[in-house]
Amino acid sequence: MGGDESAGENSLLVPGDTCWQSAEADRFAAIIDGADYLRHLKDALLRARHRIVVVGWDLDYRTAFERGEKTLDGPNHLGPFLHWLLGRRRGLNVYLLKSNLRLLPAFDGFWFGVTPVSVLNQFTSARLHFAVDGAHPTGAVHHQKIVVIDDAVAFCGGLDLTLGRWDTSEHLPADRRRTGLGGAYGPRHEVMAAMDGAAAGVLAEQARDRWEAATGRVLSPLSPPPEAWPDGLIPGLRNVEVGVARTLPRLPGRSEVREVEALDLAAIAAARDVIYLENQYFASRSIAGAIAARLREPDGPEVVMILPRSSESRLEQESMDSARERLFRMLKKADVHGRLGVYWPVAGRGVSVYVHSKVLVIDGRLLRIGSSNFNNRSLGFDSECDIAIESLPAHENSGAVEQEILRVRNTLVAEHLGVSIDTFRDEMGRRGSFLATVEALRGTGRSLRALTDTMVAADASPFAENDLMDPVRVPQSLPESALRLVGSVATWPLRHSPLGAWLRKLRGF
Repeated sequence: MGGDESAGENSLLVPGDTCWQSAEADRFAAIIDGADYLRHLKDALLRARHRIVVVGWDLDYRTAFERGEKTLDGPNHLGPFLHWLLGRRRGLNVYLLKSNLRLLPAFDGFWFGVTPVSVLNQFTSARLHFAVDGAHPTGAVHHQKIVVIDDAVAFCGGLDLTLGRWDTSEHLPADRRRTGLGGAYGPRHEVMAAMDGAAAGVLAEQARDRWEAATGRVLSPLSPPPEAWPDGLIPGLRNVEVGVARTLPRLPGRSEVREVEALDLAAIAAARDVIYLENQYFASRSIAGAIAARLREPDGPEVVMILPRSSESRLEQESMDSARERLFRMLKKADVHGRLGVYWPVAGRGVSVYVHSKVLVIDGRLLRIGSSNFNNRSLGFDSECDIAIESLPAHENSGAVEQEILRVRNTLVAEHLGVSIDTFRDEMGRRGSFLATVEALRGTGRSLRALTDTMVAADASPFAENDLMDPVRVPQSLPESALRLVGSVATWPLRHSPLGAWLRKLRGF
């Protein structure tokens, strides 16, 4: 199909441009949904000997690794497990870093939601280190989700170690195992990636950089142990090059980094047959414009987008969902050849699956998994970290990489449709079109529904495509009072939760 034919010979992963660094992973695996990730993560943590670094937007000591039957050693919840592990590994240190929201002062000194970091560091193990990271512009958040074990195994993607993230790939409409701080929650879809070797070392460097920026303390690189990969995690690929792309906002003495945006735009431009994406938001005009340009081409790629039916909070609906509606109007107008499909997953009985994954797949060419959303904040204002693998003809294992990229894509969409991957592959073989296959397999139970029928009204909200709610980059001339408003979207759920109400009462604000 369309696209620059010469682009197929040139790598999309260019260090210093579309990625920060690239390095080879001895093993690489995409992990779909929270139940599998949390179990594999605990398996890997059990192998730690020297250092664990966790970087996240949020952390909660009550996070459960397994629900239902417990299969792994040690306590089942994050906080007690880490203390238990430190007692068994005398040479182990654990470093936990969460975002300092820098919008609501009462939250700035809290970790795990209730206890000041200074108190935790005095009364917990001397080898368990907590910090909140305020090294970002006012209103911005650190949104990276990285776990590194002994600089040997690393996880990166869209899932924080906090409550309300666990779910199986079955996404049952009702599941007693899905319980959080506020009680039961609905089905939730997540994607993470795991890797070892030199690629894990690149993510380890990013995690150490974040710790140093937040605390001023340097963590030295480690010599990885010979074997740290979790037993239960089957790698999808071996000996594959992995690129690491970041978003970092401008700070005094540091220029902004927009590698994620550069990679997204380059990938969309290079697509020949299918652009497939899953994301929590779709509110970036630069990304929407790039997709619209491909839709206008007479022989351009099909575009299939999987998004939540709606955002979780009222403010997100007013800002992100309303911006999404405006951009969809632009895409629909550009879709003169009928190659666009936009859907939300339903678990059955009308219960929607909340899509929190951040995935971009270009043909069998590129797979990107990470923390970045398709909104302006993720491309220049907040911090993000994504990983990507690419199939190139010049690479010895290009065929295996292409097969794995397509396998992950087809597994994801088959899960949403409620069919087996074999069923999806067979139907696609008959139809020869990814979009036509999705349409043919859509059903009335667990399946995909067209999102265009359930949009919010864009014109009703003053926050749609609002630079205060979703800034393109660090504002240079707004007053501090306006800058503090910029982070409202990121902190809305916390501020309006029972925990937020309790903290406001506690801190008197």
